[in-house]
Amino acid sequence: MENYLIYVGVVIATILLPGPAVMLTLNNSIQRGILKSLAGILGIALAILLVAIISATSLGIVLASSAIAFNIIKIVGAAYLIYLGIKIFRSEATNNDLFKEQEGSFFKCFMEGFLVSVSNPKAVIFFMSIFPQFIDLTQEYTPQFILLAVTFSFLVIVIHTIYAVSASFAKSKLSSQKGSSLLNKISGGVFVSFGVGLAASSK
Repeated sequence: MENYLIYVGVVIATILLPGPAVMLTLNNSIQRGILKSLAGILGIALAILLVAIISATSLGIVLASSAIAFNIIKIVGAAYLIYLGIKIFRSEATNNDLFKEQEGSFFKCFMEGFLVSVSNPKAVIFFMSIFPQFIDLTQEYTPQFILLAVTFSFLVIVIHTIYAVSASFAKSKLSSQKGSSLLNKISGGVFVSFGVGLAASSK
């Protein structure tokens, strides 16, 4: 239990760090409303669970050891982040009445969250390096793995929901056409920066 609590602390600190997923949650909450933001959060959480499962299989080992496989997924992930950034950057500002809540279906928000998380190969490396440190080799592996993976996904939902609710309070200040336009430019620029950073990074 002591190791588990340490793991929870590590996970919370990791999730709290600003990244593409956090930025997407904040942007969705302000631009599309809290409910569609939650759809994106579920996509992020499901992707994290899938990445955790991949990290525990031979595919995770391939991604961690093969420079070619790692770089292919890295470039795909970077390209998607840059695409998302440009798309947001070029989005037209809206007035207070429309304020973009009608833009993007729940499924679209879900898929954006899923793709942002699942296309980051560094997540596989993270899980492969973190999980073993909290596995008791004297106990059965599978139940421990399930607990750690589900805990991570659950905390993603909790923390990102807090981010989304907090961001929603700033919505009124950004609901003007000028504020909405500025938010699009900043959000788009941040996503492009994340994409360029991922593309330029090494393992």
